[in-house]
Amino acid sequence: MGLLKKIFSQDPEKTEQKGDAFLKVSDWGRAKLEFEKALDALEKTSSDDVSETRLRDKLVQAKGALAHEHRQAGEDLMEAEYYDEARGFLQLALDLTRDPALISAVEKLMHEIGRLSAGDIQMEVPRSDLTPFADDETYTGDQDDETFMALCSALPEEVQEAYLSYGGSFKTGYLALNRGDFDLAADDLSHALEENPAPDSIIPLELATAYLNLEKLDEARRLLETFLQHHPDALPGYQVLCEVYWGMGAFDQAETLLADCPDDLKNSLAYVLLRGETLSQAGRHSEAASLYQDFMEAYGWNEPLVIALAGTLETLGDLESARDLYAEIMDQCRSCHTRIDPLIKRKFADISFDLGQHSSAIMEMYLSLAQDDPENAPLYFQKISRIYTLMGNEEEARRFRVFAQQAEKKMRSHLNY
Repeated sequence: MGLLKKIFSQDPEKTEQKGDAFLKVSDWGRAKLEFEKALDALEKTSSDDVSETRLRDKLVQAKGALAHEHRQAGEDLMEAEYYDEARGFLQLALDLTRDPALISAVEKLMHEIGRLSAGDIQMEVPRSDLTPFADDETYTGDQDDETFMALCSALPEEVQEAYLSYGGSFKTGYLALNRGDFDLAADDLSHALEENPAPDSIIPLELATAYLNLEKLDEARRLLETFLQHHPDALPGYQVLCEVYWGMGAFDQAETLLADCPDDLKNSLAYVLLRGETLSQAGRHSEAASLYQDFMEAYGWNEPLVIALAGTLETLGDLESARDLYAEIMDQCRSCHTRIDPLIKRKFADISFDLGQHSSAIMEMYLSLAQDDPENAPLYFQKISRIYTLMGNEEEARRFRVFAQQAEKKMRSHLNY
């Protein structure tokens, strides 16, 4: 109980609490913004050096993790041959990080983009032919260490220390879990649990997550119920156990679990989101919407809650209200000069389209989405084509149908390769 009690207790600074909530769900960009706002507010109201140091450490964590995320996005876009978009993400990574190794890796990628986009002759040669096998092994190990440290650096200090002490089986299992290799994760995390049998270990939380994804619900449930006996203040334990109960159709058990949750967790953002999702999973969408609205009336506008409320209103068929909420989120991002999540932009565009808004503004949004979300570019080009058809401009409609076909063909060729 002692290890995680401090981690999940309420922080009196609401802005820092928002940042903590975003950090816990790996939303590095919003965490960074909240910590920056908290530091700004602290400078104006207090000279608390301890609080400032804590906030700056969290800001460094968020910026470092965000830099790694931007690097990965840049690499993914390079593979899809969207070089301009990749360059933008890599530049963001450079702006955020102070890690010499990451800076060097990103600069090499930027140089590679310059070579590829300049039209150098490229040959399709397997990686093994370009790099000696032993060197490739060394690179993979270094990359794993770097990824593990980046993942751990985003966790609270007490959890970081625990995860770094659990040994090699835990590291490989945790990395496998984060890349979606759940069979390997379950095997390695099981070994790690045998190697670290302390009753207050945090390993059962990660192992249960692997079991949940393998649909081994009974095994996950047993681990989590025991875990929460030792860590009743660990909100992630409630989150994963609720998902297990949802998978079992045991919605009453999920409600009972949350009702018995310690009182100091019940006013947290994460708890309200979890309870709202539990109500929605049980088909009680109107109650979920009321829960989100009541919380925001008490504590103010909050983006994760607005997203959850908008999704619930969509399910209830209130598309106009859902669209307006997505518009609010986009306006908030613009005012903060932050990148709009492509999913939010797509929700707004799709609902507007379904409500009969077939305007040039919606076309421009779909064009922007084709750049932001290249994997779904064929869908966006099809939507643009349909809008042109509705406008009576069949020539442009035909042109964008061709774009959609070309984008689809390009994606298939990459998948086949």
